[in-house]
Amino acid sequence: MFNISKYNKIIEEIAVLREKTQIIAISKNHSQDSVEEAIKHGVRIFGENRVQEAKLKFNNLKQKYSNIELHLTGPLQTNKVKEAISLFDVFHTLDREKLAREFIKFKNIENKKFFIQVNTGKEENKSGVFLEHLKEFVNYCTNDLCLNIVGLMCIPPINEDPKKHFSILVNEAHKYNLNQLSMGMSSDYVEAIKHSATYIRIGTALFGKRSQ
Repeated sequence: MFNISKYNKIIEEIAVLREKTQIIAISKNHSQDSVEEAIKHGVRIFGENRVQEAKLKFNNLKQKYSNIELHLTGPLQTNKVKEAISLFDVFHTLDREKLAREFIKFKNIENKKFFIQVNTGKEENKSGVFLEHLKEFVNYCTNDLCLNIVGLMCIPPINEDPKKHFSILVNEAHKYNLNQLSMGMSSDYVEAIKHSATYIRIGTALFGKRSQ
């Protein structure tokens, strides 16, 4: 179930380090009961990685609690974009032109927010735009497609110091006048907060180990 004491501890850490950071409670692979427990404790920002799982949990919850904000924090296939737009408010993993073009086919994207995922470690098995292609992709999404790009997102390589990658993301966001940063998870969120993260994505620390 939801760990309210840990949630409050992170809130306290944010208050000390940087008041503007917000927590995304990553509820993927956790039950609707756990989500509702979190809602009872005042949590309103949630993250899911898969469209189908999110639909099962949040279709009714978003109707019941109109102030819930749902973030897609996992990769998105183009054939799932239509469903995703009807459910999610913020997208953290925009990483290729084909996906960006799919979004603009739909009229109800004006109020959606997008983060471009940056592959700061140039990992071949991970999604995200390489740094040398970032300028072109940012310009394409903002100028050619007029998508509401609000910031950058990264997932540091598991065996490297996350501070290096958070610093890269901060510098890149500054280059393109993007003022929001999605970075930091249960294992490295403190460093992310220190690097001015707008959103930290916390799953295991709040919900425990995944059920599947």
